[in-house]
Parts: sequence; C-alpha cells; structure tokens
Amino acid sequence: MRACTWFVLLGLVMTAPSRPGAQQPPGNYDESKVPAYTLPDPLVMADGSKVSTPEMWTSRRRPELLEIFARDIYGRTPVTRLPLRVTVDSTVNDALGGTAVRRQVTLRFAEGSDSPSMRLLLYLPAKAPRPVPVFLALNFQGNQAINADPGISLATTWLPDGNPGVVNHHATDASRGTEAGRFPVAQILAKGYGLATAYYGDLDPDYDNFDNGVHPLFYASGQKRPAPDQWGAIGAWAWGLSRALDYLETDGSVNARAVAVVGHSRLGKAALWAGAQDPRFAMVVSNESGCGGAALSKRIFGETVDAITRQFPHWFASNFTRYANNEAVLPVDQHELLALIAPRPLYVASAAGDQWADPRGEFLGAQGAEPVYRLLGTTGLGIEAMPPVDHPVGGTIGYHVRRGEHDLTAYDWEQFLTFANRHLRH
Repeated sequence: MRACTWFVLLGLVMTAPSRPGAQQPPGNYDESKVPAYTLPDPLVMADGSKVSTPEMWTSRRRPELLEIFARDIYGRTPVTRLPLRVTVDSTVNDALGGTAVRRQVTLRFAEGSDSPSMRLLLYLPAKAPRPVPVFLALNFQGNQAINADPGISLATTWLPDGNPGVVNHHATDASRGTEAGRFPVAQILAKGYGLATAYYGDLDPDYDNFDNGVHPLFYASGQKRPAPDQWGAIGAWAWGLSRALDYLETDGSVNARAVAVVGHSRLGKAALWAGAQDPRFAMVVSNESGCGGAALSKRIFGETVDAITRQFPHWFASNFTRYANNEAVLPVDQHELLALIAPRPLYVASAAGDQWADPRGEFLGAQGAEPVYRLLGTTGLGIEAMPPVDHPVGGTIGYHVRRGEHDLTAYDWEQFLTFANRHLRH
C-alpha cells in the first residue's frame, strides 16, 4: 500500500532492577524497618480545606495535585501545540496467518525527515467487529522485538547494546521477537482487542542526555537541559503515549474511547503519568512500576527516591532529588497519582519476587486512591488486606500480586484482559 500522509494537532499538554541487568543498590526489605509515616489525604487541599464534592475534586483538588506532581516529581509537560505529521507506512490485512491487520504508522513531531518521530505498530484482530478497543503500550527494544513477524520494520533509533540482537546500538534481524513474551499478541487479538506499541527510545533515548529525542523541540533559545521543574524522560514517554492516542482517534478501525494505556516497570511509571494527565485514556494499567510509579515513596522499602534519582537522574524533574533521603517531607505520595485516574478503571499489578518494586507499597498505593473513587461515585479496591499470590481482586481498581520475578507475563495480560472485559466492553 502506498504511504498516505495527513496532519493532526499535538494535544495539550522494570523496577527490580529498574533497568534489566542493572546493578541493584542496597535497599530495605524488612517490613519491621519501614519508618512510621503519614500519608497525605488526597481529599484535603493544601490549605486544609476538605474536598467534599465531585465538583470540588475536579475543579480544585485534581489540578492542585497535578501541579505538585509536575513541579516536584515528573516535571511540567510543555503545553505548546505543534503540527503532527502522520504517515501510514503500510497496512497488511492478513498478517499473522490471517488473524490480524497490521498497520505501521510514523508520527513526526516537526518538519524535516530527520526530525524526532515515533513509529507506531498497530495490530487489530482481523475478524472482530469495528471499531476495536485497543491496549497501548511502549516497548523497550523496538517494535520488531514484540513479535517475530518479519513484516515489522526494524527500529532505526538508538538502542542499548545489552539488548538481544542489537549491534552498535542498532537493531538487527536477530532482535525480532526477543520481547515477545511481554506482548502475547495472539492472546490479545483472540479476546477481540487490538495492540498498539512504539519504542520508548523514539521519544527519548534512555540515558542522561537531553540533546536528543523530543525535549529540544521545546527548549528556549540556548537551552540545553530541562529546567528543574520541567519534564524528564518519564514525562516525554508519557507525552508520546498521548500523541499515539492522537493518531488512534483518527483511525476508524479503533474505538478511541476504549484505549487502555499499559506500562511495565519504568514504562509503568510513564503509563500512570500519561493516564493522570490525559483523561482520554479509558483505562490505565501499571505493571510493577515501583518507586515513582504505584508504590508509596514514604515507606522507604526496596527502591527509594535516593536510589532511583542517583541511578536514573534523567527520568524525573531534577526537583525530585530534593526528596532523596527526605521522603517524609514529600507533599504528595503515589496513592494520589493513582487517584488522579479516578473514576476511570485502574489496574495495579505486582510480583512476589520483585521486592525492589515493593509489592505491598503498590497495593497500599491502590488502596489509598480508593476514597477519591468513592467520592466520584464508583468502587475502589474494596478490600482491606493484601490478597494472596495469584488471587486477583478489586472493583474499579484492580490488583494482583503473582508469583515470579520482575516481568510482564501472559498471566498479567490475562488479568488485564479480564478487567478490560468488565470495564470497557460496555
């Protein structure tokens, strides 16, 4: 199929260890050593006013929390509107043995063939009624890594040399399907959902350098790095998820009102921040997002603010370093990030063997968001005690802790699909 091009507008707006193969700093894994802490009440304004109505949450408390998370943790996302050039590179109607439609799209963020861009891969079930609900997730190793399908274009941007099939920071054919275990395409399609994915390094390569990716598009004259309250890499990855949704809203085969954003590890942090900022996402899924994701920071368990900002200084606003070894004075905690997704369905997943990401802290983060869900007229998690391993629970907030290590597995996807059937199908 010959490529076609049109324009839309850009909208406003792995944690054990966090990088696969990274050396893990020492951390606390003893519940008896968790310090006494007080969680801020998501329904109390900074001036002490009690949030008593949905209207007060929407008009006052929610914007206040978004501003604090932006200023102190993730950095402010640029509000500049830029033209987005969309090119459909190919559409194949009988991919994966006739079970799927495969579409590959380039989203270019500025004029010029060498300007920053994101390559989006979209699989849709061939026989499901249109429009189709879709899971949207960034990937770690390039689109070609999520499935062995030889028709997927190789990633052309920088990749870490530690990834399988990567030579001199470039993808080779040997990288095809190397991340397939995290993206069970056949399982997703069989349930009647589509899958959209893009390589996170298209938006910002994952190392401490802000001369590449999308950040320079928004710099002031002479600027080389984001200011202390401006977005880091997580902010850029979250911004890219919203840009992918911009495109999905134009694709008539996609039910853009039923797009679930999913992320694993650091990309789980990005999915949560994207879902908090962009209410167009109908459902949000965090898989083992840990510190800076779903886990409470004030517990000082597993990965801490000090550990994450030392090892990955480019992920967050540099303001976040003020709370390293000083989590007690954080004006927010991660349960309030999860509350920003209310009343939309939210799923938080943990792994028992991933103590670095603090499964109990992730459960407590989900539990702490429940008062906002109730205020907005829906259910929350609905349980007091952390459930047993491999025992999914929840209402509008879902949760499970599975056996095994830090990963995104077919078991996790089975729960996400079941949860989506409950909340997105109607």
